[in-house]
Amino acid sequence: MSRKLILASDNAGKLKEFSTMLAPIGFDLHAQREFNVPEAEEPHPSFVENALAKARHAARLTGLPALADDSGVCANALGGAPGVYSARYAGEPKSDSRNNQKLIADLAMQADKSAYYFCVLVFVRHAGDPQPVIAEGRWDGEIIADAHGQGGFGYDPHFWLPELGKTAAELSSDEKNRLSHRGQALRILIEKLR
Repeated sequence: MSRKLILASDNAGKLKEFSTMLAPIGFDLHAQREFNVPEAEEPHPSFVENALAKARHAARLTGLPALADDSGVCANALGGAPGVYSARYAGEPKSDSRNNQKLIADLAMQADKSAYYFCVLVFVRHAGDPQPVIAEGRWDGEIIADAHGQGGFGYDPHFWLPELGKTAAELSSDEKNRLSHRGQALRILIEKLR
């Protein structure tokens, strides 16, 4: 018997990716929009606080267990920026193109182009869950000025993986799910939920 679980996101890609991996352990994942849950505020300076706020928000409004993630790219030379502000790094409205341009410009005079994607997943059984299940994943690479690849989204065309000789946008979805920060965090979460 599967248990209904709310994904505190309306991202169709995340819904598909997470559903595939959570179904075998008995979870039936639904996007929060199916329950008319609006996006939660993300006012916090850390990934874990924002993910927890989103999970509690979805659980509170649906009365069901919820899963949330907060993730972004962190450039070492910029003290971890854009970090939690990755989606809106270049301001509103959100724009992958403008975000990438800003990050490349901000790193232009820096010798260190190393960066990493970071993801925190939070699972709550109910809105007031005193013991949320938390999993993290980190994926190291470098930011390059020229875009390569058609896959992925966000910073993927500029996220270079030296050991593979390609960007995250040049990976197949299976490769990306196996290697990425989100894939790592999801596998850790699944082990904890078992």
